[in-house]
Amino acid sequence: MTKPNSSLGSRLATIATIIVTIIWLIPLIFSVLMSFRPQAEPVTQGNIFFGSTITLDNYASALVLAPWGWHYFTSVVFAAGVLVVQVVTVTMAGYAFARMKFRGRGLLLFLVLLQLMIPTGVLLVQNFSTIVSLGLLDTRWALMVPYWGSAFGVLLLRQTFRGIPLELEEAARIDGANWWQVMRNVYIPLSIPAYVSFALVSISSHWNEFLWPFIVTRTEEVRPLTVGLNKLFNTTEVGALYGQLMAGTILVIAPLVILFLLFQRRFIESFASSGIK
Repeated sequence: MTKPNSSLGSRLATIATIIVTIIWLIPLIFSVLMSFRPQAEPVTQGNIFFGSTITLDNYASALVLAPWGWHYFTSVVFAAGVLVVQVVTVTMAGYAFARMKFRGRGLLLFLVLLQLMIPTGVLLVQNFSTIVSLGLLDTRWALMVPYWGSAFGVLLLRQTFRGIPLELEEAARIDGANWWQVMRNVYIPLSIPAYVSFALVSISSHWNEFLWPFIVTRTEEVRPLTVGLNKLFNTTEVGALYGQLMAGTILVIAPLVILFLLFQRRFIESFASSGIK
């Protein structure tokens, strides 16, 4: 039998969650509504939501101001290229810290995790100097190279691998499996939820990255969506056209929103099973 206080607490928690969700959605809702509002109409004119009419003119004008096809291509290459290499590096490092025994393992793990407390902006000058010395400035490689390692991914995979019974690896070794076969047949299949969670974090963070791509790119064809969106701020002498700017914002965030709506259940299950709170 359910206690009254428990039922009341559950209802209050549900109401609080709904309120927080609505507050969180307000900027997104405002952006969508403004993107369909006629640019020439002030907010006080016409319907408060869409103005006198619903128009796609803001999207049409935003699409001609920047090479969005190249921006989308660069963003996909940036996010996917970083993720592919990160999966390899965090898998190897995660296994090393979880199963291998070597001198200085604790100290080295501490140094790796110390990166979680260092803001990325602190390393901009050093990373920029490295990119220039390698001759990669204004290339898509320059976008990806600094992110090929991930302290968060190393920690996540280390904890996941430590949760897998060591007896499974020992049984595979007895059957003659080498290291790669152990990883492919034991560790990786049992760690799929952790990989999905890490992929979600990696793709969303690099898709929305702005400062580093803005610094190391000069050509529009190698700039991602976030930097391309910056062009909409200076479209007129009086400043940004906000309906047009909101339309560009929707074009940038739409792939991530659609991806989440299609795979939201798998995302939530992955986070829950991998222990991310």
